[in-house]
Amino acid sequence: MDYDLTGKTIIVVGGGGYIGSHVCKAIADNGGLPVTFDNFGSGHTHAVKWGPYETVDLRDKAATLGTFTKHKDAHAVVHLASSIEVGIGEKDPAGFYENNVIGALNLLEAMRALELNNLIFSSTCATYGETNQMPLLESHIQNPFSVYGKTKLAIEQMIQSYHKAYGLSYITLRYFNASGADVSGEIGEEHEPETHLIPIALASASGLRGKMKIFGTDYDTPDGTCIRDYIHVTDIAEAHICGFKSIAKGLTQAEVNIGTGQGVSNLEILQMIERVTGRHVPYDAAPRRDGDLTRLYADPQRAKDLLGFTAQHSSLKNIIQTAWNFHSKQWNL
Repeated sequence: MDYDLTGKTIIVVGGGGYIGSHVCKAIADNGGLPVTFDNFGSGHTHAVKWGPYETVDLRDKAATLGTFTKHKDAHAVVHLASSIEVGIGEKDPAGFYENNVIGALNLLEAMRALELNNLIFSSTCATYGETNQMPLLESHIQNPFSVYGKTKLAIEQMIQSYHKAYGLSYITLRYFNASGADVSGEIGEEHEPETHLIPIALASASGLRGKMKIFGTDYDTPDGTCIRDYIHVTDIAEAHICGFKSIAKGLTQAEVNIGTGQGVSNLEILQMIERVTGRHVPYDAAPRRDGDLTRLYADPQRAKDLLGFTAQHSSLKNIIQTAWNFHSKQWNL
């Protein structure tokens, strides 16, 4: 994506994380200066490679305002920082609401105080909740069943209110399954604990953990496992660049799915890992998890129409190959 951000500072909240570090690289590749704001509770300082960083926790209102004030000439904000582990959110909703919702409110207030009016927000398909209407359109009713999804929806609604009342220009990107790693192999997926299928499967294939579990093998799909929309993290990063371009052209408000529109099953993931790595992925079949849908994939048309964005890097082979390049280097294989 060729869009000139030369001379523009972009604050990337959560820039030490998986998606955030790739967004920072995309900003730098397009001439901008990404400034990472992160508390590094789950992000990593070693992933901050394309600009400076500030250690700040959004739950601290005064510190958040003070840190934003240091960068008051910024052009825009990307907000990616949040608690994401769905199971933890169910056990500790107070922590999720404090970190995600109160943190976002403090961010919005700091932006308002400084009249910083351009925002790209990292949301999720989890805001839609349980549905069998596929592909998912942005107009679909939002009724999330997880605390994680509920906090993201609450933030979406706050942002809409700030747009209406205070003139905030925003684009909310509802990601589907982020996957893969930068082609360089220097940044990739590093969660603790790791709950995502691809890095878990790669670790099992590498002998770094025991058999993994496939939750549900009796779904109404060709191979019995559930189907998801996997989009390469580089494509997600480029969607943000498209967002900056669209705001520059006058777009002031949008909610947009970021996916491929194609579904891939759990077993197809494992089969591609075996093809790419030459290693067997040991697994045990386990019962379905409550709330897991049979199919979940995006309708990507609105992203194309509004942002000019279409996924370019999200073939399953490329997703697995780039993830394997990163993890095999990380694990010294």
